[in-house]
Amino acid sequence: MPVPETIAKPGSGVETDTGPGRPQTATEVLRPHAEHAFAHELAALAAADDRPRPARWRLSPWAVATYLLGGTLPDGTVVTPKYVGPRRIVEVAVTTLATDRALLLLGVPGTAKTWVSEHLAAAVSGDSTLLVQGTAGTPEEAIRYGWNYARLLAHGPSGDALVPSPVMRAMSQGMTARVEELTRIPADVQDTLITILSEKTLPVPELGQEVQAVPGFNLIATANDRDRGVNELSSALRRRFNTVVLPLPATPEAEVDIVARRVEQLGRSLELPALPDGVDEIRRVVTVFRELRDGITTDGRTRVKSPSGTLSTAEAISVVTGGLALAAHFGDGVLRPADVAAGILGAVVRDPAADRVAWQEYLETVVRERDGWKDFYRACREVSA
Repeated sequence: MPVPETIAKPGSGVETDTGPGRPQTATEVLRPHAEHAFAHELAALAAADDRPRPARWRLSPWAVATYLLGGTLPDGTVVTPKYVGPRRIVEVAVTTLATDRALLLLGVPGTAKTWVSEHLAAAVSGDSTLLVQGTAGTPEEAIRYGWNYARLLAHGPSGDALVPSPVMRAMSQGMTARVEELTRIPADVQDTLITILSEKTLPVPELGQEVQAVPGFNLIATANDRDRGVNELSSALRRRFNTVVLPLPATPEAEVDIVARRVEQLGRSLELPALPDGVDEIRRVVTVFRELRDGITTDGRTRVKSPSGTLSTAEAISVVTGGLALAAHFGDGVLRPADVAAGILGAVVRDPAADRVAWQEYLETVVRERDGWKDFYRACREVSA
């Protein structure tokens, strides 16, 4: 069954009518899709890639892994790393997409699951926009298909009245679909994926037809470790996935590197001035988050209370980006302790009662006594008062 043509394919780079204003181009959006933001790297990889490619893949598995992990191509093109972590994790994820099993990226919040999912889809299919965002209210139609009710009422069930979901479009075009926060979707809606992933077909009983997946189709889902029990996957659905766990950064240096790279990218998109020398404050934010997250200081000498929040790498990126904006607009352009103190407080103190006690104890027993942290201690005390 052919999938109805859409007027404009999201992520295609085609100008779209924004209503009162003029058409919007890809260069004007706040956050371009991965296939647009890194188009030059993808093009360079495609030109240099002489390895076998699975059906309808834009790049070979080796080139996809290189795009995620970074490297230098023979022509001198530098491919920036999109994921900093164990290489084998990326290799297993890419290899899974080349098989008939779907990929489930699992991890605590802030471990770059969505980021990795987007870049995998961009490198494999050249389109990361075939996306289903999972929520408690996600309907079955978001995964299967819906209807244009004006046409349905006027002419009855027909191919013209059918509205394909991102998953249906990916099946018919041999592309990679994405499902974010799979465990937040109601269990009965989750299970609509079982036939799609096992039989590679999507029945349309209203028309007495079906959509069969063509070579190249696969699906990437993400889920949080902390969402277990929200809408846990059935055993039948879980068997259709190969699960890859994305860990938190193994070392402080790796986390500092991730935060610095991402803050630089976000700063450019927000047109903030380049960070002249902010690595010390980035390292301080990362240290605070890791110690509170682990419940022990980096030297292993002092136990500390862990707050209720996740204090993930993503939150560290947010704190530093906010601090950079403060330094740019209300400071001298140099990232200082006062610029990040309020952001840290907001990230740590989620429960006003228990988390505030844990934060105050950490300030007085760890930060206050640490050499070179006096300015940071004073700034944190000021915003915590």
